[in-house]
Amino acid sequence: MIKTVELSKVFRTEEVETTALNQVSFEIREGEFVAVMGPSGCGKSTLLNILGLLDNPSGGQYHFLDEQVANYTEKQRANLRKRNIGFVFQNFNLIDELSVFENVELPLIYLGYSASERKQRVEEVLEQMQIMHRRNHFPLQLSGGQQQRVAVCRAVVAKPHIILADEPTGNLDSTHGDEVMHLLEELNKNGTTIIMVTHSQRDASYAQRIIRLFDGQIVTEDKSTEFVLTAAAAQ
Repeated sequence: MIKTVELSKVFRTEEVETTALNQVSFEIREGEFVAVMGPSGCGKSTLLNILGLLDNPSGGQYHFLDEQVANYTEKQRANLRKRNIGFVFQNFNLIDELSVFENVELPLIYLGYSASERKQRVEEVLEQMQIMHRRNHFPLQLSGGQQQRVAVCRAVVAKPHIILADEPTGNLDSTHGDEVMHLLEELNKNGTTIIMVTHSQRDASYAQRIIRLFDGQIVTEDKSTEFVLTAAAAQ
């Protein structure tokens, strides 16, 4: 589903050249749950932006759904992104002036779904995520955990192939954080590929595999402890 080959990203100003990613190569198969970890400034967010087709690499190859997309234009990236990728951000990124229903509906409007199709899909996902009772509330009327639940609804309503999550529990307490991680885990069990950037070893334990970055390079890549224990218990 995703393959990078010697992917690099260099940021340049008149005085400084900074290498954010340095020849990063890996593959992610359909249906995987992968966590990307590393210290601040190691290139995690840069990598997620490239994987999410928000930016192009400076060098190397990026294969997304069997397409070589490393040099796509912004228009090409946007067309591919909106039909295939859902985003969950640390800061929720909900629109305060829109209701829960309207926030979740927004991606479907961009994709040209009819009003009846939008209503059906939004109601289905709100029921699935157990937030239907808040459909007419506004983001500022919700707890942090509820806001992130709405953000997950918005990310999955168009049934994307992949969800990219950037520190999805970073602004939540442990109880609400666990709720969000259980939601992502359930989505993954139902077939959605998830790539999550996190500082939290606790959150990373939900993943099947952990990729660790340091100074823009992959230093280790291994199965998470929780996944190994679960697999062993199933045998």
